[in-house]
Amino acid sequence: MPVPAAVRARIRSFLDADDEIRYVFPADVLMSVRPSVLVVVSREAITVLSTGFWTRRRPKSVLARLPRGTVLGPVDVRSTPYFRLDGIDYEIDEEYVAVVNAADAEITAPRDFPPDPLPDL
Repeated sequence: MPVPAAVRARIRSFLDADDEIRYVFPADVLMSVRPSVLVVVSREAITVLSTGFWTRRRPKSVLARLPRGTVLGPVDVRSTPYFRLDGIDYEIDEEYVAVVNAADAEITAPRDFPPDPLPDL
């Protein structure tokens, strides 16, 4: 489920003015008193925002900010999907595994693709 525009607007207040949100997805910090977070992958950084106890729609504060070159995955999908970031395990819904993989592909995929051999098709 996409993060609504109103939540994205609140998230922007935690980012640099010229930064651009690329991916946002909710996650839960395993074994935490304040488990709900929003993971924001922007052009400049990966930011983990704490949210309210009863809702994921109100980012409250920055829990972590990592360089954009940080890889989120791999996602362990043997049971409930989770990934480890900066020593912390984040559980995500199955639908967000593709989002994590896409964010990582921006970093890990080769930048120089070969030219299209059939550009006129």
